[in-house]
Amino acid sequence: MGNLELFHAGLSGLELGLADARIEQLERYFQELKKWNSRYNLVAQAEDRQLIETHFLDSLTLLPLLDPCPEPGLVDVGSGAGFPGLVLKIARPDLLVTLVEPRQKRTAFLRQVIRILGLPGIQVRETRLEKAAPEFAEWRGAIPLFTSRAFTAIAGCLELCEPFTAPGGRVICMKGRKAEAELAEWRGNQPDSPFALTRTVETTLPFSATHRKLLIFTKNSG
Repeated sequence: MGNLELFHAGLSGLELGLADARIEQLERYFQELKKWNSRYNLVAQAEDRQLIETHFLDSLTLLPLLDPCPEPGLVDVGSGAGFPGLVLKIARPDLLVTLVEPRQKRTAFLRQVIRILGLPGIQVRETRLEKAAPEFAEWRGAIPLFTSRAFTAIAGCLELCEPFTAPGGRVICMKGRKAEAELAEWRGNQPDSPFALTRTVETTLPFSATHRKLLIFTKNSG
């Protein structure tokens, strides 16, 4: 099965629809990832089917959760090789996206893909998201939607995003089998958190049947 066919089969398994032009862009992104990965190890080496499922299809499970997102748009923290933020931008061209990634090789890769695909309305910031960093001052209390696959703990992710999340804004954490343990840790360590877990979406990846959880946290408006 060719890569385009893998994308089509995976999307069908997730019951998602994308225009052919968007799928072709995702496939070009995938080819560029493979080229760079042979030199820089952006993601763990694997067969094409696994790479497409683990990174691209997993990212697309967020697609139904993307409500209209006002400026400054979606911020993907610790974007790595662009998952999920760059994938979501391709699937939703209207979405404003910022990819925050501190590692130079990965930001060079992200900028290359954005250039090749001619994507407007997306920027890369080669830095870490830090509470006191002056370059993020304009984001304080302003970001409507954060996404992240990079954080190993929910508590750390929410603590970092909290100063920048708009009242009523959301943080989507992508998790696997350790989700419940991380939730318990967050509730125990941050009982006064301004976030509430407002929705949990369970998904199954189409090729491996791996179970995933999308945890949606909403910041109170007070």
